Amino acid sequence: MAENPEIKWYVVHTYSGYENKVRDSLLKAVENNGMQDKIVDVRIPVEEAVEIKNNKRRTVQRKLLPSYVIVKMEMTNETWYVVRNTRGVTGFVGSGNKPTPLSETDFASIFDAIPQTRLDIAVGDEVRILTGLFENFTGKVVSIDSITHQLSVVVPMLKRETTVELAYDEVVRADG
Repeated sequence: MAENPEIKWYVVHTYSGYENKVRDSLLKAVENNGMQDKIVDVRIPVEEAVEIKNNKRRTVQRKLLPSYVIVKMEMTNETWYVVRNTRGVTGFVGSGNKPTPLSETDFASIFDAIPQTRLDIAVGDEVRILTGLFENFTGKVVSIDSITHQLSVVVPMLKRETTVELAYDEVVRADG
């Protein structure tokens, strides 16, 4: 069965922190009103991020667009009313009173996020090396490359300073 060409993605503005409540309430309203063919999908754009804090690595979910929910629907008076009157919804994104649908490229750019790694180590911090030839040496971070997830660390060795390239997970803060 071909999808209705009138069904498009719309951005809905919510109260801060109400994204999950709005999604759940909207899905329940769709089910109760038998509107599964008009309101097809409700999503909260999130990204998976690896966070390294206090020398512990964990995966967290972060909202890409806080206070917004993306709804795939056919825009009719009935669907507009159901979405607009969902508790926590402040309105649609668009010009004036007319909601503007997302283009396919805008929608794809929202949901094609690359996982990010957040690091609690900064340039100038003292770190201890965990593996390799320089295991248990301490050094000072001189640069951080967030694309390759590498650190440049200057290690004093034999009265000279040697620069070493290391991965995020090969070091810990020296004060930790």
